[in-house]
Amino acid sequence: MIRKVLLVDDDAAVREALAQTLELAEYEPVSAGSFVAAKDHICREFDGVIISDIRMPGRDGFHLLAYARDVDPELPVILLTGEGDIPMAVQAMGQGAFDFLEKPCAAADLLVVLESAITARAEILHDREQRRELERGDPAARMLFGLSERAEILRERVRSVAPTHAEVLVTGPAGSGISKVAEVVHLMSPVGQGPFVKRPASSLQPEDLLRVYEDASGGSLFLDEVSAMTDTTQYAALELIEQGTDARIIAGTTADLAELSTQGQFNADLFYRLDVMRVRIPALSERPEDIPIIFRRYVAQAAEQAGIAEPEITPEHLALLMAQDWPGNARSLMSAAMRFVLGMPEEVAQAADQGLNEQLARVERSLLIAALGRHNGKAAEAAKSLKLPRKTFYDKLARYQIRPEDYRR
Repeated sequence: MIRKVLLVDDDAAVREALAQTLELAEYEPVSAGSFVAAKDHICREFDGVIISDIRMPGRDGFHLLAYARDVDPELPVILLTGEGDIPMAVQAMGQGAFDFLEKPCAAADLLVVLESAITARAEILHDREQRRELERGDPAARMLFGLSERAEILRERVRSVAPTHAEVLVTGPAGSGISKVAEVVHLMSPVGQGPFVKRPASSLQPEDLLRVYEDASGGSLFLDEVSAMTDTTQYAALELIEQGTDARIIAGTTADLAELSTQGQFNADLFYRLDVMRVRIPALSERPEDIPIIFRRYVAQAAEQAGIAEPEITPEHLALLMAQDWPGNARSLMSAAMRFVLGMPEEVAQAADQGLNEQLARVERSLLIAALGRHNGKAAEAAKSLKLPRKTFYDKLARYQIRPEDYRR
C-alpha cells in the first residue's frame, strides 16, 4: 500500500511538524527544502503524493506543480497556501493541483485530503501495472482464476464479448467479482488503453451522467449494481445510450433485471439496451473445485500485504473450505484467506438446516478431496489410504464431480 509523501517547504520547522503528523498516521514522509531538492525524487513511477508550499524562494510551488505534471500528469500534488493566497490556490487547481489547504491546517483536514490523493495514486499505478501485464499476456487467464469447466467457460465468454463495442451486462451473485470481470472485459476491449471509470449506479443522478460519460470518454464506464439506479436516472441513461457515446457501457448486477423489468421495477428498454452481451459469473458453490487455487492466490496476496511468510495450507484445510457453501463467494473467501494468514481460527459454516444424508455427503466429499490433496492427485494412492476399492473410489469421484488432476501440485 502506498504510504510515501514528499514534503516540500523552505521552512524547516513546518516540514518537521508535517513529518511528525504523517509519521503518527503511519505515512512515510520524505522532506525537501526547495524545488531543486524535490525534483530529484519526482519520477513517473513515484509511488506517493506531493505536498508543497506555494510561496518559496526561487522556484515556488507553481514551478513544482508544472514540473510534476510534465513528468506525470497523474501525480497528485497538494498545495499549502498562506492567508491571502486563496486566489493563487484556486489558480493552481485550474493548473492541475489535486487540492489545496490553507496554513496552518488541522491534522484531520490534511489527512482526509491526503488519504484521497493516496487512494487515487494507488489506483493509477495499479491501472498502469495492469496495462503492462496486458501487453505480456491474457488478462482473462491472469485475473480470472479457476481450473473448472465453469471457470473456463467464464474466461471464454469474456474473450468473446470483449473485442466488440457493444454494451455488456455482467451478472452474478453477491461477492462473485462482478467489478473484476467488468475490468477484464475493458482491458481486453478495443478501448482497453482508455480509462476504466467505475461508479455505483445507486449514487448517480441524471445530472451526473453526462459528466461521468465524459470522464469515461475513450474507455469504459462500469455502472455497478445497475438495478439500484433511480427511475429518472434510468431514463437519462437510456437517452444517452441511444444518442451514442464515446464510452463503452458495462453494467453489473446481482439482481434479475429481466424479472425486475417484467414487474415494472426496471426500465425494460434500458434492460434490453444493456443486455446486448451478457457474462454470467458462477457462484463458488457451482465450482467448489476452484476453491483451492483461488484460496492459495488470496493467501499469497494477504501474506504479501501483511508482510509475513505464507503459512502452509494443508489438504485438510482445503477440504474444510470446499465443504462450505460460501454465500459471500470470492469476497468471503478472500476474508477467510486474510484470517488464515493472520492465524485467526476459521469459523466453519454450520449445516444445521441440512438433513443427515446431505451432511454425510459433504463430509464424504471433503474426505475424498483431502485424500487426493495428500497424495498429489494420485487417485490410486488416495483410494488405498481410504481403504476403498478403486472402482468404489472412482464412482464416488464421479458422483461428487471431483477431478484428481485438480489436486496435482
